[in-house]
Amino acid sequence: QVQLVESGGGLVHTGDSLRLSCAASGRAFSTNAMAWFRQAPGKSREFVAGITYSGITTDYGDSVKGRFSISRDNAKNTVYLQMNSLKPEDTAVYYCGVPKPGGIYLLPSQYDYWGQGTQVTVSP
Repeated sequence: QVQLVESGGGLVHTGDSLRLSCAASGRAFSTNAMAWFRQAPGKSREFVAGITYSGITTDYGDSVKGRFSISRDNAKNTVYLQMNSLKPEDTAVYYCGVPKPGGIYLLPSQYDYWGQGTQVTVSP
């Protein structure tokens, strides 16, 4: 079983930065890729960023490329999302997820485990 706990969300202004953390427990973290998704009210869950277990390969959604950066510390079982130059359209609940074995997937249906989410609100 895998448990994921996100933290670091909050209320910020346009242009500010935030760093989200996702602490994981369980065997899956030691071998799997990890990813961040987000979901705004009335919208479907959207891929934000993913990282392989080694950390060598990363992938980003088009709307966050150049502004967000994903990283992981396998010794701490933690994955991070550094968010810079935040915009009001980044407002959402951010979730970390563990995908099925094989790599980084863009669809939520390919993820076996999710955290409870952390709210990020960016005011104009």
